[in-house]
Amino acid sequence: MMQENLLKVPQGDFLLHRLPQRRRELLRAWDAADELILDHIANEIILPRHSKILIVNDNFGALTTALNHFNPVSWSDSYLSHQATRNNLQTNNLTLENISFLTSLETPPDHYDLILIKIPKTLALLEDQLIKLQPGISSETKIIAGGMIKGLTPNIWTLFERIIGPTTTSLARKKARLIFITPDNQIDRINNPYPVKYILENTEYEITNHANVFSRDSLDIGTRFFLQHLPQEPITGNIIDLGCGNGILGIMAQKLHPAASLHFIDESYMAIASAKENYRLVHGSAHTAYFHIGDGLAQFKEKSAHLILCNPPFHQHNAISDHIATDMFKQSKRVLCKDGELWVIGNRHLKYHLNLKKIFSNYSVVATNSKFIIYRSLI
Repeated sequence: MMQENLLKVPQGDFLLHRLPQRRRELLRAWDAADELILDHIANEIILPRHSKILIVNDNFGALTTALNHFNPVSWSDSYLSHQATRNNLQTNNLTLENISFLTSLETPPDHYDLILIKIPKTLALLEDQLIKLQPGISSETKIIAGGMIKGLTPNIWTLFERIIGPTTTSLARKKARLIFITPDNQIDRINNPYPVKYILENTEYEITNHANVFSRDSLDIGTRFFLQHLPQEPITGNIIDLGCGNGILGIMAQKLHPAASLHFIDESYMAIASAKENYRLVHGSAHTAYFHIGDGLAQFKEKSAHLILCNPPFHQHNAISDHIATDMFKQSKRVLCKDGELWVIGNRHLKYHLNLKKIFSNYSVVATNSKFIIYRSLI
């Protein structure tokens, strides 16, 4: 086994990979918080074999894989996290038969003996998850949250104590820490504020954003700038909003290109749900769009798209990286038809032009301002 991909914990040794996979992966499929959680369970908690375990935000399945013999439930907003978990179970010759996968749009139906939470990047997602969990938590439920110290802000402790109960904290190890939450059943049930709605500026449309959607409360400045420079030449083929978030780019592109077929793609279940609701609000039954949850453009045929619009993420979970964007660019080249175009917006410091220049033979700058650059790449 390759040592850099081998997780060694009291539960065993497990070969783990991230998704999307890269030939020269620089990041591991687990972090020190995963190791700390698994060490604590092995050394401090007695778990009968029939214990019900819920694992929340298991980025690439490290916890689910190591605790597979308990038949845990994996609850996540990420398609890639779920798929990576399935892949890693199979890689380690472990059965998927009794592992359950729930999307963030679902509420876990059972009472659990142990709830393990990896702290997500988005505080609103954690709030939404805790509010959904609150009714099913008893005084006997053990709840352990883990994360890297740099991502553990005071607001996280405030959330746990406001919604679930008092907290204590472990010693730090390898820059990771655990939070132990003691359920307080005297805390009143909390109304869930998600999804959030706002009026899209310069329109009458009330936009819906689920908890894990970027810029939930207002139109983000990058999308605003992109909307001012969408391609105007008529398009009648397939337009793809890649990494669509709440779908605003594709929705407004449909207004400019009513004869086109719109496709919305994201790996976030909440993003796709938001895009669906917003598209139907704006276009009703006047147009038909297609919504895809998955690994970018992997499911699309070669040379099938005429225009791809993309505002790529520059992080995956809590790790900052441009490899997701680079994968999107490579997938776009495969999927674009002759004379097809990829339009990308990015923060100036991300220097997307370096990768676009390698992947596409022809690219240009459409517009710039002090923060963003819009690139146009042609097949």
